[in-house]
Amino acid sequence: MITLAALIARNQTIEMPSYMNLALDNGIKPREISEVITHLAFYSGWGNAMSAMALAKDVFAQHKIGSDQLPLASPAPIALDKDVEAKRAAGVHQQFGNVAPGIVQYTTDVLFRDLWLRPDLAPRDRSLVTVSALIATGQVAQITYHLNRAMDNGLTQEQAGEVVTHLAFYVGWPNCFSALPVVKDVFERRPH
Repeated sequence: MITLAALIARNQTIEMPSYMNLALDNGIKPREISEVITHLAFYSGWGNAMSAMALAKDVFAQHKIGSDQLPLASPAPIALDKDVEAKRAAGVHQQFGNVAPGIVQYTTDVLFRDLWLRPDLAPRDRSLVTVSALIATGQVAQITYHLNRAMDNGLTQEQAGEVVTHLAFYVGWPNCFSALPVVKDVFERRPH
């Protein structure tokens, strides 16, 4: 899932079908692959997601994966942690509400009250692909929030370290070394 997220985020389509096949062989469900693509449309852009979707369509056809194995377009959402979401929304509004109120509203309504509540990708895995995509694309300013969220969703410090190590082979050492100070800071600031 980490490798697939990195390939989608970087729009590296040549290797994507083989890693989609490998993901299926390793027990990743078709609905999870579909959700990774949907999720990363918001974190790495629609174009990257559309490229991945076209490749997934062919891989799914080869495996005779039907629409019954894919997520619903509008599933019933998982429960919202209202206190955590209210705090997040207030912080974003305070910081950027006077700059770009539209993106602040879309961040609340579309990203965190729709996308993040889709049930076919566990919150930990949703966080995992988000952090992977951020590292893959060098978006270090966003890692602090999302790595903390990933760890709140069950990702351990050891697993987070392994994510960075794994990604080095797919996104290059510079992207990982750019992320490491942020990852280290998150580790040091979290309660032990």
